[in-house]
Amino acid sequence: MNKILKLAIVLFLVCAVAAGALGFVNNLTAPIIEAQAQAKTAAAFATVMQADGYEEIEFDKEGFPTVVTIHRATNGAGHVVTSTFSGAQGNITLACGVDPNFKCTGISVIEHSETSGLGANAASTAEVGVKFRAQFVGQDETIALSNAGGTIDALTGATITSRSIAGAVAESIRVVKSLG
Repeated sequence: MNKILKLAIVLFLVCAVAAGALGFVNNLTAPIIEAQAQAKTAAAFATVMQADGYEEIEFDKEGFPTVVTIHRATNGAGHVVTSTFSGAQGNITLACGVDPNFKCTGISVIEHSETSGLGANAASTAEVGVKFRAQFVGQDETIALSNAGGTIDALTGATITSRSIAGAVAESIRVVKSLG
């Protein structure tokens, strides 16, 4: 019995030290991680719509459940919609620019967990990713993949990811239209 109690106390102390170390490292790195996330989002906004600044506005969150935020460009260029939706392997967070004529000005993948070399190409800086994202510029809410009667060519081997992104762009345009 004494041996079991000694092992339990040692195990508790090891766990307490490990938990304390993890908590310390988390507190130390949390502000850095948050700053990097904000910088990544700011870069995505600048990619999809050039503006001096962006102000967050209210919208019907129940009617558009995948939309996270809408920001109005302070120079009147339009809106930037941030949405999180399901891809093939997990959630994708996307920034989509929408001009005053309800056309897409560009998209930027902020975060994803798609398969490397397939769905991950949507966020790639390589030619395949750049070409894929460029197809969205000028599209309206009727956007669809070419195999569904639209003009967007899906990424090879990543039809689910491509369809999800096209759907998110259409949803972004619809939510901006709903603002009036």
